[in-house]
Amino acid sequence: MRMFRSRLHYAISVVTAIVTTVAAVAFLSLTVLAQSSPGADQSGPGLGPFGPGPGCNFFPATASLAATGSTVDPSYFGPPTSDANPSLVGPYQLVKAGTIDFQKGTITLPLYKGTMRTGEPLWYVLTDTDDQANATALGLNFSSKLSFSAVAPRTGNFDSKGNIVFNSGRVDFSPQRKVQPGPSARPFPPASAQPGSFGDTAYSPLVRIRNSSGHIYNAPMIAYNVSASQINFPNGNPDYSLVHDEVVAIDTAKMTVTLNLIDGFSFGRPLVYISMETNDPIVSAIEGNTYAPGLKRVNTGEDDSFGSAIERLFIATNGPQQHGCANPQRQGLFAALTDNHRPNNTFGGIPTLGLDYSPLWDVQIYEWTPDAVSKGYRSQLREEFEILTLVKDGILTGPNGGEFGSQGLIINCPPVYRFV
Repeated sequence: MRMFRSRLHYAISVVTAIVTTVAAVAFLSLTVLAQSSPGADQSGPGLGPFGPGPGCNFFPATASLAATGSTVDPSYFGPPTSDANPSLVGPYQLVKAGTIDFQKGTITLPLYKGTMRTGEPLWYVLTDTDDQANATALGLNFSSKLSFSAVAPRTGNFDSKGNIVFNSGRVDFSPQRKVQPGPSARPFPPASAQPGSFGDTAYSPLVRIRNSSGHIYNAPMIAYNVSASQINFPNGNPDYSLVHDEVVAIDTAKMTVTLNLIDGFSFGRPLVYISMETNDPIVSAIEGNTYAPGLKRVNTGEDDSFGSAIERLFIATNGPQQHGCANPQRQGLFAALTDNHRPNNTFGGIPTLGLDYSPLWDVQIYEWTPDAVSKGYRSQLREEFEILTLVKDGILTGPNGGEFGSQGLIINCPPVYRFV
């Protein structure tokens, strides 16, 4: 039986990687054409995490492949060590409340319905909480740092049926998302950008539930002031004037929503995450998420200090981009705005790899110096302290050669799965 399970796991992993790559190649050209037209509506999740080539697909090979140096039959490989200790080598699913589809590059999460105190219905998901017991019970990420986000959350209370009644925070999902890259030599910042959804001044994905010990939950809004029938798209192709742009499918009968996954790294390990909100409209347009002004109330630049609600996220501007996804070193905003795949960002501590995790990521944008570019030093950077060391050595700077550090930008993007 163990041999059968091991071989089945091996077969699934190989087939998944092959099917995903073939599918990505098939629709890549059409998607790029649709997203590159000036002024075109780019609403929707964009390309998935398993693109056509090593620069856009970090799905790991199995250790039993002969090409990786081992001729041992797959049946000899036991379960991943992360089954015994989550901090050891993965794979490891972080947000256990969801079901991940590795062929489609999506996660399906429970969909919750709440109301505003003024009566409007709203729909949301849960990804994180500062309540450790409930994080375990509900399959969410635990983040003690959320306790320090006191000024950012909306507030709410449970009603008699256990549904949250929110006191404030509305989102308009009707705008069309549009991003027009800058000049070819420097596509970031974009020439123009408009998010696909706008929160009002009070909107933050965080909510403090007053009549439940005051714990804070990360509850990104999926839809607002619409009925179940209006947003029921169980087979996909949702109406993006009504729902979040990262939604792939939504089933209001089964109360589930399927979201697009995005790839990145934490301490050298590939992962996938979901991107839900940003406190800046330009970054929100690029990310394909909701502009959330309420996140501006979170202090940035104080990672790892007492009272800090954030963790650091590192984003390259001019990383390697030549040949796009075929380049295994591909990374950065120039690449993302040129070929429409994701920039392969580098995260700080995530659950199981650090105690300082927060879904509120303080963006640190870095740029390779002209001297580093001319000498061919650019490469894909996957680890926080490698980036910080290159900054110390003068090889990386902030944008346009400026000072490296916090940009005052926060992205709410919870990691959901660690591959290694």
